Amino acid sequence: MAAKGRRAPRVAIVGAGAGGLSTGVFLKQAGFEDFVILEKNAGVGGTWYRTSYPGLVCDIAAPLYQFSFELNPEWSGPYPPQPELLAYFEHCAEKYGLLPHCRFEVAVKRAVWDEDAAQWTLTLDSGETIEADFVVSGVGMFGDLVYPEIEGLDSFEGTSFHSASWNWDHDITGETVGVIGSAASAIQFVPEIVKQAGQVHLFQRSPNWVTPKEDTPYNEEQREIFRSDPEALQAARDEIWNLLDPGGAGAFPLIHTAMEEACRQSMEVVEDPEVRAKLLPDYPWGGKRPLLSNHYYPAFNSPNLELVTEGIERITPTSVVTVDGSERRIDTLVLATGYETTKFASVIDFVGRGGQAIDDAWSDGAQAYKGVMTAGFPNLFMLYGPNTNGDSLITTIEFEAQYAVRQIQRLVDENLAWIDVKPEAMEAYNEALQKDIAAVTPWQSEVKDYYRSGTGRIVTQWPRRMSQLREMLETPDLDDYETAPS
Repeated sequence: MAAKGRRAPRVAIVGAGAGGLSTGVFLKQAGFEDFVILEKNAGVGGTWYRTSYPGLVCDIAAPLYQFSFELNPEWSGPYPPQPELLAYFEHCAEKYGLLPHCRFEVAVKRAVWDEDAAQWTLTLDSGETIEADFVVSGVGMFGDLVYPEIEGLDSFEGTSFHSASWNWDHDITGETVGVIGSAASAIQFVPEIVKQAGQVHLFQRSPNWVTPKEDTPYNEEQREIFRSDPEALQAARDEIWNLLDPGGAGAFPLIHTAMEEACRQSMEVVEDPEVRAKLLPDYPWGGKRPLLSNHYYPAFNSPNLELVTEGIERITPTSVVTVDGSERRIDTLVLATGYETTKFASVIDFVGRGGQAIDDAWSDGAQAYKGVMTAGFPNLFMLYGPNTNGDSLITTIEFEAQYAVRQIQRLVDENLAWIDVKPEAMEAYNEALQKDIAAVTPWQSEVKDYYRSGTGRIVTQWPRRMSQLREMLETPDLDDYETAPS
């Protein structure tokens, strides 16, 4: 459709991950070509570009964890490793003509809304500024790395790195490795490094429920069927959708007992009963991020893997000391302590209407209308924004990117300068959303998770089904916005 009788809108997309790439595709499909994708890394792929560690795989089956418009018949299996996922995004960027729109190794530090000009001015880390009518934030949820606050951490003289920034140049063969953290990344890389290290000490703050998964690799015959029969490829995607969507987080209170039993059965492979007991959570399944692995529990039968559940008191230049006084010498320290997950678009210093900073607007925690727009920040769309974390994030990001492009198209068609969600509409939406979140009883357990802002409000999770998010974003909502003529 594109523009009708006015200057084509300039769109700045922040991030060349799944959100930024899908937005670029949908903009092109709508006839918009004046857009730039600003990426701080040296290539596309977002999290799958900057994160790499042994055993890193997707935890949503690939038939659904891919763009609906570019189904891939070449996956090695249901849960492909990081190099395959990165190659897929690189393929999409090239095939859909997005690379000429990309600027790499540039970070957006600040973005200020000019009310008179009805445009955003983005300031890059180089000091350069870019003007845009619309900004699409594709920075997502997993942004800055989290480092633990442990006495003496900076004094450690061995090799130390965060698991999300794996030091591939360092050889851990025969070394004693300390791993701090036992969640999503650790359950994937610990079974791999025990094959190489002399000794691994895994320091666990709290255990996680880890369920098994169907992960039989695809053979060449299956891939050939996918290549030659698009309907078979779509059917594989539909199968995963139909498995995940009917439940959603709203079903957690109904299924957590069955899921716990599946985890317990999987845990039976651990031969040492004391270790099994330490691996058993004391909170309901779903209280923290559900994890999947067929290799984590068996790894504890390795003689060179120790599970340490005593809290860490301090770190010395050569060791980790726990609160019971035990001291373990460490050659390499791996910090598997995750990401800063509750900042979303506020990792950039956005300044909206009336000079309001987004940090001030979100002083009680990040919130948005339908997860995509936040009041007081016109023409700013967020992908994988507040309270949109659910099953397949690529699938839900597509719904959000399409919503943003439809709004841009509407402003062009109606010759409007800007669109901003009404504060009362956003407040009503979030009030209803938090009621649904409160009904997901596992999320109300007293555990420390990445779901909550500093105020304790859950700001990351989507409590409903993926299909409900799609239907909500496809439903006309013009009355919930205010606009201004161009």
